[in-house]
Order: sequence, then structure tokens, then C-alpha cells
Amino acid sequence: MTDRPTRDQLLYPFPEPPAPGTMAEVAPGIFWTRIALPFQLNHVNIFILDDGDGWAVLDTGIDNKATRAAWEQLAAGPLAGRRVTRLIVTHFHPDHIGLAGWLCERFDIPMLTTQTSYLGCLNISLSPGALDAKVYRDFYLEHGLDETTTDRVATNGHGYLRMVSALPPTFQRVVAGDELKIGGRVWHVMTGDGHAPEQAMLWCREDKILLAADQVLAKISPNVSVWAVDPDGDPLGLYIRSLRGFKNLPEDALVLPGHQLPFYGLHERSNELIAHHESRCAMIAEASAKKPCAAAEFVPVIFHRPLDPHQLSFAFSEVLAHVNYMLGLGQLKWAGTETGVRKVVTA
Repeated sequence: MTDRPTRDQLLYPFPEPPAPGTMAEVAPGIFWTRIALPFQLNHVNIFILDDGDGWAVLDTGIDNKATRAAWEQLAAGPLAGRRVTRLIVTHFHPDHIGLAGWLCERFDIPMLTTQTSYLGCLNISLSPGALDAKVYRDFYLEHGLDETTTDRVATNGHGYLRMVSALPPTFQRVVAGDELKIGGRVWHVMTGDGHAPEQAMLWCREDKILLAADQVLAKISPNVSVWAVDPDGDPLGLYIRSLRGFKNLPEDALVLPGHQLPFYGLHERSNELIAHHESRCAMIAEASAKKPCAAAEFVPVIFHRPLDPHQLSFAFSEVLAHVNYMLGLGQLKWAGTETGVRKVVTA
């Protein structure tokens, strides 16, 4: 995820996040809490919904001792006196699904999520070394990535497992178009792609509230990446399509995102994110008009700061998403292979 300036049109009704172990009410019966993350993006937003005689929980944090302790603090504090009824997981990234298995066992509750989220997490859990296969390593090398970074990218599955508890053995599937009755509200299930496949969002039409997960964030651009298992995928195209779909929602919707602050200005922010990615495409087109380039050569064109190996792996995968998007639009074309490395040029 990358920092981007946000225009003045965005309004932040809750300028300060809740303190650890506390909840802030952002709408009647909807509470916001935060769980710390040991990354540069140092938190994930958790939303707790009044569910009649209990609480419905949206997302979890990663699986580590600190996160479990944070949930125990919530259970003994603001959640005390009422049961937890269900867990809703928006997508399979570890900061959102990581503690799902532990929470479902701790509170004896079902997990609701999309099939893609459940099976995506399960696939990595059952085959953590799969991405280290030669065919996947070759994929990164042929796009100009060096051996060191290839080693890091190819073993990302191992790091994922360290942040995810064993999934519940069953789940309740949600799909776009479903309605979930939670407390006194009806939530319509929406799904978005690009950041994570079939990422679930919840929309309350009556109150104009969007639980947006990581599909749209106020001040950073969600990571949109191509991975070796889907080498010709177009996640950026899917992401932009999802952003344009927000035009069907009212501009004055309250957006409750997976990170950073709640905000008003859904259309404005969606347009900013589309323009951000289009500007990156323009940078790539300018660079590849001068000479054929491998995807890895565009990383310093887009990212103008030093990157550690972990950051570089995500930067490369995000750059490749732009390359695939531009290839699909006919803005780039393959220029052949040089010493085993594939290169593109402006069409």
C-alpha cells in the first residue's frame, strides 16, 4: 500500500482512532476498535455490530500473542455481558483472517466469508511451499527480478502461515447480492476485486453506511498485485472496475474502511485512486517509450524511495499489475526476450 495525498473534499467525522482496548460508536449500534499490527501499516480496523442479544465481529487481526491479548481485553471490557454471535471475514489477507480460527473456537461462533477467501487461505495453509516451485521462481526471474528478491517473493507463503491460525473446519458462504440481517439493520453483500479476490463489503442502504474493507482507503492505495500463480492476471483492471462500481452508491455514504480513518467522500476518493493508477501507467509508458524494459526496471520509475526486500517484492508485484493492465489495453506490447528476461515497449 502506498501513501497518497487526499483532497480536502474528504471529511473525517472521527478524527481520532479509539484507544487500545476500547470501542468508539461511529453509528448507532456500530462500534470501531483497532488491533495493532507489527508492520509499517500498524493497525487494522475492527468493526463490532450490535446483533440483538450479542455482537457480530468484522475481521480479526493477525494471529500472535498481542492480538489474542487484545481480544481478551475487549472480551473482558466493552464486549463483556453479551455473547459474540458470529465472525464476518472480508478477505483472506492475514490482518483480516489471521485470528479467525482462534476467535471462532474461543467464542464458539460461525465464520461467514466468501468462498474465495476461505479457499485462498486454506490453499496457502495446506501447501505453503508451493510458490517456491521452479515454475514460479522462473516467472519472477524472467520479469527481471534479482535472485535475492525472488527468494523473498517465492517464500511469502511461509510468512503468511506465521500470521494465520488454523481455519475453522467449516464456514458459511456469503456471495454478492446476499442480505445479512444483523441486529436491526439489513446489510447487502457486495464484493470487489483487485486488492483481494472476492473481497466482501457490507452496504446498509437505509443508513448509507459502507463497511468497505480494504477496497477503498482514505490516504493510501491498497496493494494491487500480480502473483506467479496467475501470471497473466489483470487485478488492476478488476480493481478499477470495482472502484467505478461505487458510483452506484451515494456520495454521502459513511465509509468504514479496513485501515485508517472513517470518511465521507466515496466518489471523490474512488476517482483519486483511479487517477493515481492512471498516472503510474503514464510513467511506465514514458519509460518504455525510450527503450524496452523488464517489469522490474519500472520499480524505481514508480517508487522513488529505498525499498527493503519485503517492500521490493510487493512493489514489483504491483508494477507488474500495471504492466499487465497496459498490455490488455494495447498500451504496451512485448518487445522480445533478452538474456532470458522478457521486456515490453510502448505500443
